[in-house]
Amino acid sequence: MTTVDPAPFWANLLHLGTNMWGDVPGTAPNSYCDTLRCDDDMWLRVTARMAEVGCTMVVIDVADGIEYASHPDLAVKQAWSQPRLAEELDRLRELGLEPIPKLNFSATHDAWLGDWSRRIATEPYYALCRDLIAEVASLFDQPRFFHLGMDEEDAQSQAGAQLAVTRQHDLWWHDLSVLTDAATQAGARPWVWSDYAWSHPDEFYRRMPRDVLQSNWFYRNAFSGADETRRPARLTRPMDRYVSYLDLDDHGYDQVPTGSNWLYRDNLARTCEFIRERVTSERVLGFLQTSWRALLPEYEYQHGEAIDGIADAMARWGATDSLDPDQGE
Repeated sequence: MTTVDPAPFWANLLHLGTNMWGDVPGTAPNSYCDTLRCDDDMWLRVTARMAEVGCTMVVIDVADGIEYASHPDLAVKQAWSQPRLAEELDRLRELGLEPIPKLNFSATHDAWLGDWSRRIATEPYYALCRDLIAEVASLFDQPRFFHLGMDEEDAQSQAGAQLAVTRQHDLWWHDLSVLTDAATQAGARPWVWSDYAWSHPDEFYRRMPRDVLQSNWFYRNAFSGADETRRPARLTRPMDRYVSYLDLDDHGYDQVPTGSNWLYRDNLARTCEFIRERVTSERVLGFLQTSWRALLPEYEYQHGEAIDGIADAMARWGATDSLDPDQGE
């Protein structure tokens, strides 16, 4: 079993690059934009507030938000230079925030790769992935973890895309291995979303390496009904997907449960209570909060609410009483 600190880390996911939800150019939040959508003052305010409430980690969705030496064609306008990134990573560490990189290679969330997203599962594509992972790991000074995404790779999640691509069966596993091997070779522990287990549980628990850190995510607030004797075979209903926290634990995976204020402001606190009561604590390396908003002034309230949610969750993790069952619904 992996040796972990007695206390979990408390992480917040922030987006430097945001071209991961659509390949159609436009002004909507999920549209493709050729210019960086990250306000400097917002970044400073949000990270300072994270440190203030006791966060210990920031997961940075890098995407096309920096200038790559290996592939300069990927960067959007106003992307951070490498010296700018290095300066910012030093500042985050001084605040007590451990920076962890994230590059999402899911075919649903790879608009940031530009034309390369249309060359998926080819040898040049694999070389690109290895280049980017090695370069980002070096820029982050060999981080402990490297988040590789790999969520929501299905046709339904790409209904609005100009080109929908879905890897399946052995090809999905082959490409996952390419990515996790690259992260490991760069000195980082690979970290992925656990969505694949929802629809392919037998295959997932047979083939997913135990050294790959897992993040199941569940943004609803109904954790009732987690009867281990009546678990659904396939988690096709969104309200059932919290069960993967239990299945990951039963199969011996280290995990980072993930919450969000997308639907309910107290989701992460409720997640912490459920995990504390039902999951082996030694396999819970930390918790991750997500707001899924760009770092722009119009989303300042949502970012503040997400950070307040982390503070509440930290308190909840050490508490012994139960949440009001009607709170947040």
